[in-house]
Amino acid sequence: MEILIILIFLLPLLLFFFFLLLKHGNHGAKLPPSPPALPLIGHLHMQLFDNSPPHVFLWKLSKKYGPLVYLRLGCKPTIVVSSAKLAKEVMKTHDLDFCSRPDQRGTRRLSYNALDVGFTPYDAYWRAVRKLSVVHLFSRVQQYRPIREDEVARLIEKICQFSLDSKSINLSEAMVSLTSSIICRVGFGKSYAEEGAEIRRFHGLLNESEAMLTSFSFSDYFPFMGWVDRLTGFYNRLEKTFKELDMFYQELIDEHQLIQTD
Repeated sequence: MEILIILIFLLPLLLFFFFLLLKHGNHGAKLPPSPPALPLIGHLHMQLFDNSPPHVFLWKLSKKYGPLVYLRLGCKPTIVVSSAKLAKEVMKTHDLDFCSRPDQRGTRRLSYNALDVGFTPYDAYWRAVRKLSVVHLFSRVQQYRPIREDEVARLIEKICQFSLDSKSINLSEAMVSLTSSIICRVGFGKSYAEEGAEIRRFHGLLNESEAMLTSFSFSDYFPFMGWVDRLTGFYNRLEKTFKELDMFYQELIDEHQLIQTD
């Protein structure tokens, strides 16, 4: 009840700040065609009334509004590109303007404040990390080819065995298991194939991390309402996932250092 009262009193103030931000952000901007938007939430509501997958939903918008569509997701302006010609302009001609990933709460936390090569913005630090990755990781891709081939052969053998036994197999879980096994053998130097508890733990961390990276966070779309993430439980779940991943990484580092010492 107290939270509801606070929200009622804060709502006018939040709306006032939102319209100030919206007016400042769009001042003098020449924007592409856009569907009708609602106050505060913009176009966040649109897919609630459409049961199509996200890519089909965006395709429908492109058929109605053209290859460039402007969407406002809360306070975040978004451009949807739906043609090969314009995609080339974005991803090649103007690559430096669009190459950085959006700054989101989940990705920022799980990547140690966007310090990895996948989520850090394009700058001198990204170029340095990319150089390290190319020299010490990507250059060894062919070296690990036997591991990839062995794991794929194991998966095919497993699928064939299920077929012979007239059993069904969950291909989604099988592909996740394949990816996990390759990562474990290449990145960690060990296989969890015979260690049920460890592989379940690793799969659980991967699934939870993926969920955190794709879950809705109020702070991503309404920066002034980040406190709502604590009320919804998103913040606590994200922190729990981060600590479990951090512990897992530390165990791998300690084990590697122990092997090196021996």
